[in-house]
Amino acid sequence: MNPSLAGQRIVVTGASGLVGRRLVAELEQAGATAIRAVRRPVQDTAREVFWDPDAGRIDATRLEGVDAVVHLAGENIAGGRWTKSFKKKIRDSRVIGTRLIAEAIAGCSAKPQALVCASAIGYYGDRGEETLNESSAPANDFLGRVCQEWEAACQPARDAGVRVVNLRIGVVLSPEGGALKKMLRPFKLGVGGKIGNGRQYMSWVAIDDVAGVVAYALGNENINGPVNVVAPQPVTNAAFTKRLGRVLSRPTVAPMPAFAARLAFGEMADALLLSSTRVAPQALMTAGYQFRQPELESALRHLLRR
Repeated sequence: MNPSLAGQRIVVTGASGLVGRRLVAELEQAGATAIRAVRRPVQDTAREVFWDPDAGRIDATRLEGVDAVVHLAGENIAGGRWTKSFKKKIRDSRVIGTRLIAEAIAGCSAKPQALVCASAIGYYGDRGEETLNESSAPANDFLGRVCQEWEAACQPARDAGVRVVNLRIGVVLSPEGGALKKMLRPFKLGVGGKIGNGRQYMSWVAIDDVAGVVAYALGNENINGPVNVVAPQPVTNAAFTKRLGRVLSRPTVAPMPAFAARLAFGEMADALLLSSTRVAPQALMTAGYQFRQPELESALRHLLRR
């Protein structure tokens, strides 16, 4: 809980998503009012604001005088095969929506004090065993370029004097969605296993800490720019597999070869399943953030109530 957020009014896009739902609960528990950005007609004027990023529309008057904006909305990158049209949807949903928010904030008379915007560790790409921090160079691949454009789209708000935080979020662990939810069924059936050679690093973070980091960033004026939202102990895919099997009391002897992953998922397999991204949360450690779930096995036991 962050007592410094009590009484604040915070606009949240993507509030109905996996992270958004958890964040809204976190903010309300801290005594803040979460104002959801919605794409349908507003029904609750105190807690909703209209926006339609596809049409380039937002009710900017409702951003006047709010304390902060948290921008989480974006197409699910694992929502389908990466066809040319789906990749365009992934990119546009992030870049165009972010620019719309940033320009609306910049145009306010009573500007929000902060824009906390989602990004991703896809910024760094496949880097083997190299330990990456916020100053590491970006990748020149699809996700790397998307993340760079996504973060750059915040610039109008930054130019207007608003504090901007870009959250480079790792693999979010939650039984309610994302990678962990997809893994649970095969692992519970005893047909889970490592992907490829299993040596690729997974920079994971429990959903409790994603919400915790957003709240911490909102309440800490010294946090600025890129922030890696990952637990301090990344693990290889083989180690992750082993720990999940142990928590579920199931064998993990059914690996998915790299070729099978590519057959099943196409280009997305190399970017999300087979790439190695070993990321350190340097900015958070420097800022003094205390992780709620710093260690993988205890995080899995907490999340899965085991």
